[in-house]
Amino acid sequence: MTLTFTFDPVVDPTLRDGIAELWTEVSNAGGAVGFVPPVTIEDIRPELVRHLVAMAEGRHRLLVGRDGDGTVAAAAFLAFNTHRLMKHWVYAYTVMVRPALQGRGAGRALMAALADAARTLEGIEAVVLECRGGLGLEHFYAACGYKEVGRIPGAIRVAPGDDRDGITMLLPLH
Repeated sequence: MTLTFTFDPVVDPTLRDGIAELWTEVSNAGGAVGFVPPVTIEDIRPELVRHLVAMAEGRHRLLVGRDGDGTVAAAAFLAFNTHRLMKHWVYAYTVMVRPALQGRGAGRALMAALADAARTLEGIEAVVLECRGGLGLEHFYAACGYKEVGRIPGAIRVAPGDDRDGITMLLPLH
């Protein structure tokens, strides 16, 4: 399935709700996007509002992928680094693809569009993302050109007795 990507889309109620629905669906399918299933849209909404506020303040940017029907099928946020000595790279946050599209090239298309979007940002030389160990995500991101540059054992507590590594990945843009 081909997705159409938009960087910095106008956020209206339809897009906001589409992102909330996507985030909920991805979380409930076991996706590593900040929540552990089961979750509802109401669980997701406060975190989405924080992302939208960061966008309004110029701290985050949004990339959205829509399917042929215009449904939000993929999304990712870019967050500017606020440390004055690290402003030459951005973080990729909340990288999501509708579960039904996983394994069909949508994730790779999202990551390519994300890199292209980051390249349009003045002074940005790299994208950094963190992923949860135990799911093989680092292999997917490596296939998209990212390199593992750090790992903190047990950094993410999914549940009592279920700690996962926090893995830092880097994509140089030049």
